[in-house]
Amino acid sequence: MKVPHKIALIAGFASLFLTVFPAGKYLISQASAAELNRAILPPTPTPKPSLPPAPKPIQTLDNLQAKIRQRLSASEVQRGRIGVKIVSLATGKVIFENDAEKYFVPASNMKNFTIAAALEKLGPDFRFVTSVYAAAKPDAAGTINGDLRIFGRGDLSISTAFNNGDYYKGLDNLVDKIAAAGVKRIEGDLVGDESYFKGFAIPQTWEWNDLQWYDGAEISALPINNNSVDLTIKPGATGQQCIVSVLPQTPNLMPVTNTCRTTASGSRTLKVFKPLNRNLLEISGTMPVGDKGFVGYIALTHPADLFIAMLKQRLQIKGVTIAGQARVLPISLKLWGIEIAQLESPPFSVIAAQTMKPSQNMFAETILWELGEQLDWQASPDADSSTLGLNIVRKFLRQIGVADDAIIQYDGSGLSRHDQVTPSAVVVLYTYMAKQSRNAQVWSDSLTVGGVDGTLSKRFVGTAATGNIRGKTGTLDQVSALSGYLTTAGGEEVVVSIFVNGVAETHVRTSLIDDIVVQLAAFNGKID
Repeated sequence: MKVPHKIALIAGFASLFLTVFPAGKYLISQASAAELNRAILPPTPTPKPSLPPAPKPIQTLDNLQAKIRQRLSASEVQRGRIGVKIVSLATGKVIFENDAEKYFVPASNMKNFTIAAALEKLGPDFRFVTSVYAAAKPDAAGTINGDLRIFGRGDLSISTAFNNGDYYKGLDNLVDKIAAAGVKRIEGDLVGDESYFKGFAIPQTWEWNDLQWYDGAEISALPINNNSVDLTIKPGATGQQCIVSVLPQTPNLMPVTNTCRTTASGSRTLKVFKPLNRNLLEISGTMPVGDKGFVGYIALTHPADLFIAMLKQRLQIKGVTIAGQARVLPISLKLWGIEIAQLESPPFSVIAAQTMKPSQNMFAETILWELGEQLDWQASPDADSSTLGLNIVRKFLRQIGVADDAIIQYDGSGLSRHDQVTPSAVVVLYTYMAKQSRNAQVWSDSLTVGGVDGTLSKRFVGTAATGNIRGKTGTLDQVSALSGYLTTAGGEEVVVSIFVNGVAETHVRTSLIDDIVVQLAAFNGKID
């Protein structure tokens, strides 16, 4: 039998390198093993380099516009009204618009106009001031012989929002200033003076069902902790009362009537009711064992009462004796005595962000009133603070090129259903603030960022708009809005303003807005 050539070659190599051991085993040297392997094994193929993914086709502007039009024609929004305007920030070229000159209820997009005007007219370094007055400085023993008067000017920073959720830190900052002035005893009353602001504490066009919750909190020159209290309700033992907690602990200012019962099973039938003009909570209904509980934020009636009551407590803890009562001035009085201490807020740049990102209504209204009192009170000394502030915003918008009839403003926050704006007016404002304002960076920093913080923290996650869209949302019953800046995949900055009115389901409205924003962010073509 013939031996194939390849096998014969292998046998030849083996005879050269094998050594017989007594146990009958064989040892192959390293060199011979390598040669044997080369002889037996086929050559290892050279890997081919992996190809880069195919580039995405470059989109055209016509293609983008067609996608947006298709989205606007969806059946679930056909009975609503949708306003859109998208422009290039660099050139002002209109990328897309739909009913951009029509009126829409803006919801919290109204805050854009209020905060921008305040930032431009008051400046990013403006600070709210709370003054402490007495007839004379404390004597050698630290005694104030008379009343100690706290004159508020709307310092929003005396709040949990600026003090990591601490109910008392904002007031304690004021207490420290009073103690540093040498005050150890007050022979008279501790008096809260909120006469700085003029006008009814609730904007006249707000709806009554907003006023129970912190979204509809009153405006005061002596604000405290967002002018609201935190309410927590949890189930107790079966058949027993539900467990109700109100924080901060209010000195007899928020009595609670609790008839809520804990049930062994079933669904929650909890009801929370606060009369519009009284600090009284009525808790009723049922809550089953195992229920995760309820958390809500209840607006205060006349929050200055809580301010001065809590201040008295904190002064006493600090060791300051108060012989008289804690009370709030019922009428406006002229300033009297001398200023012995004052507390300043953080700069307005910080307050603007704390207003815009979480969309805080009471903050926006207070800023509007402050704007009027700071800049227009001498021109119209008898006008209420809200009217003065609205006049300042109107003048500012005229200066930057917003048409007089492009915005109808009733409040500072957008909680009023009477507010009306056009998408074009918002785009003019955003373009000015980015390109002409000396406060462009502070303005940008105040805006909420998609997928990152504020009211957009849970939207756009995992899309091209994450960390990209930066702007202001708006939400009311049947109303959603979003205006802001973003950079397309093609590297071009745009301004976008979208309003959806008259669509009942919130998720339908926001899905429409978000789809348009994501399409815009993913656009890799050229705009200009």
